[in-house]
Amino acid sequence: MDTSAYPRVVSRAEWQRERDELLNAEKELTHAHDALNARRRRLPMTRIDTEYVFQGPTGALRLVDLFDGRDQLVVYHNMLTADHICPGCSMVCDHLMNHWEHLHARRTSFCMTARASLTRIDAVKARFGWDFPWVSCEGTRFHDDFVTAQDQAFGFSVFLRRGDEVFQTWFTSGRGAEAPTNTFTMLDLTPWGRQEDWEDSPPGWPQEKVYSWQRLHDEY
Repeated sequence: MDTSAYPRVVSRAEWQRERDELLNAEKELTHAHDALNARRRRLPMTRIDTEYVFQGPTGALRLVDLFDGRDQLVVYHNMLTADHICPGCSMVCDHLMNHWEHLHARRTSFCMTARASLTRIDAVKARFGWDFPWVSCEGTRFHDDFVTAQDQAFGFSVFLRRGDEVFQTWFTSGRGAEAPTNTFTMLDLTPWGRQEDWEDSPPGWPQEKVYSWQRLHDEY
């Protein structure tokens, strides 16, 4: 590879000075992120009055049932259809934890939804070895009301339960949905970053069109 694709070489002392300067900026970013989270915790909520009916492994489920008795619910709206498996959504799926006890310890549940049939969902889960909760919202307006209405195709919604009442507190899509994908986080720590053409990198750094390199994990 062209040597221009590498950082300049300096002494250990100079590297340490520049690293320490960056560390101060990283700490500022951490504090800013903490402030943003504090603002998110103060968002109002809106009650969900529609009775959505999902199909799960045990049969029909209401939105309140997806909480599995806990107080908070994080939902990922997957773009899976009868004839398409989204590489981006699948990358999110690949990074989801296997030990949900940590989330449950904070009275929070997770569930994925998609407009595909339950049979299709089960087949895709089996192919990729995923075992997280996933229900079908096929035949309902759930995806339309919470994702399409935001002019998006996928994303995360957060809900809070008060008895049998369910409220939405938050939604995000696009890069806001990157939180669980530690591949991006690890790449961001490297000199070449994600190697995508939107990034501000020095001349000569390897770059490709955004998302063009992503594949289903058994197709690389």
